[in-house]
Amino acid sequence: MTDAPALETELAAHIAEHVAPLATPLPVPDAALPADRFADRELSWLAFNQRVLELAEDPDVPLLERVRFLAIFASNLDEFFMVRVAGLKRRIATGIAVTAASGLSPREVLDAISEKAHELMARHAAVFTEQVSPALAAEGITLVRWADLGESEQDRLTKYFRRQIFPVLTPLAVDPAHPFPYISGLSLNLAVSVVNPSSGKEHFARVKVPPLLPRYLAVDASGKPSVPDQQTAARDRGPISFVPIEDVIAQHLYYLFPGMEVQEFHTFRVTRNEDVEVEEDDAENLLKAMEKELLRRRFGPPVRLELAAGTSARVRTLLTRELRMFTEDVYELPAPLDATGLNVIADLDRAELHFPAFVPTTHRHLAEVESANPTDIFAAIRARDILLHHPYDSFSTSVQQFLEQAATDPQVLAIKQTLYRTSGDSPIVDALIDAAQAGKQVLALVEIKARFDEQNNIEWARKLEQAGVHVVYGIVGLKTHCKLSLVVRQEADGLRRYSHVGTGNYHPKTARLYTDVGLLTVDPDVGQDLTRLFNQLSGYAPRSRFHRLLVAPRSIRAGLVERIEREAAAARAGHEAWIKIKVNSMVDEAIIDALYRASQAGVQVDVNVRGICALRPGVPGLSETIRVRSILGRFLEHSRIFAFAHATPGDDGFTGPEVYIGSADLMHRNLDRRVEALVRMSAPEHIAELVRLIDDSVADTTSSWWLGSDGTWTRHHRDADGQPLADLQSVLIARQRRRPGAVR
Repeated sequence: MTDAPALETELAAHIAEHVAPLATPLPVPDAALPADRFADRELSWLAFNQRVLELAEDPDVPLLERVRFLAIFASNLDEFFMVRVAGLKRRIATGIAVTAASGLSPREVLDAISEKAHELMARHAAVFTEQVSPALAAEGITLVRWADLGESEQDRLTKYFRRQIFPVLTPLAVDPAHPFPYISGLSLNLAVSVVNPSSGKEHFARVKVPPLLPRYLAVDASGKPSVPDQQTAARDRGPISFVPIEDVIAQHLYYLFPGMEVQEFHTFRVTRNEDVEVEEDDAENLLKAMEKELLRRRFGPPVRLELAAGTSARVRTLLTRELRMFTEDVYELPAPLDATGLNVIADLDRAELHFPAFVPTTHRHLAEVESANPTDIFAAIRARDILLHHPYDSFSTSVQQFLEQAATDPQVLAIKQTLYRTSGDSPIVDALIDAAQAGKQVLALVEIKARFDEQNNIEWARKLEQAGVHVVYGIVGLKTHCKLSLVVRQEADGLRRYSHVGTGNYHPKTARLYTDVGLLTVDPDVGQDLTRLFNQLSGYAPRSRFHRLLVAPRSIRAGLVERIEREAAAARAGHEAWIKIKVNSMVDEAIIDALYRASQAGVQVDVNVRGICALRPGVPGLSETIRVRSILGRFLEHSRIFAFAHATPGDDGFTGPEVYIGSADLMHRNLDRRVEALVRMSAPEHIAELVRLIDDSVADTTSSWWLGSDGTWTRHHRDADGQPLADLQSVLIARQRRRPGAVR
């Protein structure tokens, strides 16, 4: 067994030799800029989730999509508490929390989060009960409580309870012989008080709502209950009602406590710290360390307690005491709790209550070879670079087909692939397995630390290894977040490397819901760059240099700042200068400060950010030429694009504008603690298309949210005459369908 001092020495040497060269020194804050120039990232995230809520409030959004946005809001907030609030509480408790870039102390941030979260959760509940629920009822879809059901419906549900629910339940008593039970994170529970009629003594018990049972029971016009996969049939029979399963359980508690009198019952829900921290002191045991940490995650400390409105003071006191919660951590809301379960209703097959049907099309340059033999996809890529825009361009007939054909093509010798998130039945993983079994050299870089996908990725890693795929987990201390595929093919004139660099995960299901861009190319410089980067990730190559890639943690921040400063210099010299950025989040202070300096020099800066934004636009003397917009809609905006009016001087003859796409958001974690990659676009038509995409997204005629200098977001979705502004995603769907050669 290796002793601890030797292991520490070995780890230090490894980091010094292989990790440290990848990093760049943290930037020094610009003291010449005002101290209050950054918005708080946590409060900015809550503002993003508020924008999601505003979509649920919008009567112009199809009704079942409003239900979906209510569920998304709740799911987003769950993760926010599990990760961000939990992390902040942990840092405060351990004494390592520092003042945020916004100038707020950790306690001030936590207090502000609590105040805003209470407001938003109450507003969320009101949207459902006062707006969405009545609108659903008008369409024959009702969410009812037990007391709203007729006698025959109650009788049917009682029979269903005895047959399908009762055998699964486990009541847990709390008394001197039974300590207060562990309450799992995000589980729905009933707090039950019962009285022994013989002794008159009162007892407390907890009943967990089994998570594998349907959250809502559908009851059709005949009164017959059904489970969710029968809801389409129920719809065909006429109006349908949904009963929360906890209501059915609550009305039959006497089955669980025979001989006792049920005094009261209340639903509650606990959110726990479920962030994962792994000590990567032994890379060979990273898989086992992650599995151990996932087990520990289940027992993280609670950070939020949700109680159904009307919970008695006695039960509230008992729960807060046993769970060691503070008053500000308790959220009392109208039942039913856990709005993530509303997805069951949102999934109803009522086409008139959803967004119009959308089917992705095959990219026109790939459609030309779609019906030919499989290797023609390589001919299409050899003919020209192909810029993909998902979900408008089909993922299955582009990226997925590229990898599936590479797996079966006898001329393909090797495939190298990063996997950050993928689906449970991934055709990408299947293709890699097929390729390995066919004798090809296959490398899969699986990021097993992808948050909340860790267990899934561990399972895929083992499945890939068993099939003969070379599986690696990247560099110690860094998450591998880049989206890369490399195919090496033997052709008549020698080996040729085909590359895909994207902004989204290799996940066929989310590729239908997320907007992402990607490049398919046979350019030798990109192929060489990907070869070097994969060698860096799987072996020892910390000093690699790249032609068309910017790679974090070494060169993305420095490269972007350099290009921002180049635009500032051009503006000061009297030339046209602009910067256009589309990202999910913008938090990095060095990037923001560089944009402030560029604005002071007169550069026009347009930013389209989906989520967090710590930059304050429109501040006199600081950011007057910066405007920030946000677009939310039927698809989740996920692409990252960076465009600059002027190109970096080089010896490859490339001229501006200079545009990059890739995996990195402008956050510390992306630029300092992840392996990210941006690729420079070279085809003029692709550059123009990406610039146009950002221009359209920030145009005053496009429906969006505008960020003000005070950090508040205002929705602009109607013109001065009250007419709807253009919905960018609908415009892109229509534009895609009009393209020559588009094939569904």
